Amino acid sequence: MNKVFSRERAIRRREIRNIFSILINKSSVGGILLMVITILTLVAANIPDISGMFEIWKIRAAIMIGNFTLEMTLLNWVNDVLMAIFFFVVGLEIKREMMVGELSSFKKASLPIFAALGGMILPALIFHFINEGEPSASGWGIPMATDIAFSIAVISLLGRRVPLSIKIFLTALAIVDDIGAILVLAIFYPSHELHLHYLVLALLVIILLIIFNRMNLHNSALYLIPGIFLWYFTFESGIHATIAGVALAMCIPSKSPINEVRFYVRSKYYLEKFKDAGNGEVNILANPRQLNIIHKIHSQIRQMNPLINRFEHTIHPYVTYSIMPVFAVANAGVTIESLSVETLLSPLSMGIFFGLLLGKPFGIFIISFIACKLKITELPEGLKWSQLFSVGILAGIGFTMSIFINSLAFSNHAMINSGKAAIIITSVTATLVGLIALSLTLDKRPKKVKYKKIRDNRQHG
Repeated sequence: MNKVFSRERAIRRREIRNIFSILINKSSVGGILLMVITILTLVAANIPDISGMFEIWKIRAAIMIGNFTLEMTLLNWVNDVLMAIFFFVVGLEIKREMMVGELSSFKKASLPIFAALGGMILPALIFHFINEGEPSASGWGIPMATDIAFSIAVISLLGRRVPLSIKIFLTALAIVDDIGAILVLAIFYPSHELHLHYLVLALLVIILLIIFNRMNLHNSALYLIPGIFLWYFTFESGIHATIAGVALAMCIPSKSPINEVRFYVRSKYYLEKFKDAGNGEVNILANPRQLNIIHKIHSQIRQMNPLINRFEHTIHPYVTYSIMPVFAVANAGVTIESLSVETLLSPLSMGIFFGLLLGKPFGIFIISFIACKLKITELPEGLKWSQLFSVGILAGIGFTMSIFINSLAFSNHAMINSGKAAIIITSVTATLVGLIALSLTLDKRPKKVKYKKIRDNRQHG
């Protein structure tokens, strides 16, 4: 009786661990968490008794090794160092999609590419038109970005009603959008004056990483240690340090050290040996031979799994549940007192609002429609034009990347705060309008229910 009870308890623990593992690796859960933390940060920033805590981000902190010193504010440590890790994960996702995912062929990638281009160009043009000649004109890159975590989280609120084609399209669109945002950051928003000798040193590190990649070396230290130097040289060069994360990601091997046939043959051989070494015991920990075989199988699986997958699987939860919440707390604290009607109706705020809320959906829709009519690409099966436009509205949620570009575009604190407020207000508006619009274009019942009815009819027929 006790054995049965223990076994049931072990099964329950395993199920709980599996559920927790699924939640940890779900982008939608991370996006919802980010929403909650952003709301709490906004509330905290406007409570006089605790709003002073945000002054902590102005404290300067340093790393000192001998004569070497790297000092900056805690806010800069978040935006320059932690966000470099975020961009590293973004780079890994981009590379994976380009190798085997939705960007691996022109047929798959063409519509998201055209849609993303429209969703970047039109918002930038709208912002430029509204802010031309204004001190805020340099912020044209702010409404170009889409926050993938937020967008996927919002779509997940509609549950099974959302077809897979919509989720795939939005994910691919956001990834192409990230590529565009990274290029804009690298070219148009340097952190300070460019220093050529540091750029050369960064380039030499990238060449070394490419050599390691071509040799198909899968020791993580061979990439992480040079990656630290790459970050520092990029930081000192004047190009924003987060670009180092993307550059490092592109150098991570995506091929396995052993091929499929070799993996299959060896795994089958070890499984046969595992079976022969068994003695019918439930607890195999008492069998040293089987433990040795398990170790060898684990080694085979590790070799078969490319380094790009191992990095993404290991780091992604830390980015989702640690780095992004810290970024939100450090950057989303906007005080309502500092905002006025004049501020909210300023060219900066209007450029961000109309750029994200109108520029995104119309840019995505118009360019996609033209590309499809010219037979350059085609609409995926199961995706309607009304749904594509609704997804375009949700692409106007530009929280993370937009706030990040906003902090680089301006040096004036009041202007940065005004930009943050406009981004948050617009992202909330895009969430509500996009949810309503997409809900109206979707089937009232999930397709799974329909399939169940068909199956039941066949059984009774």
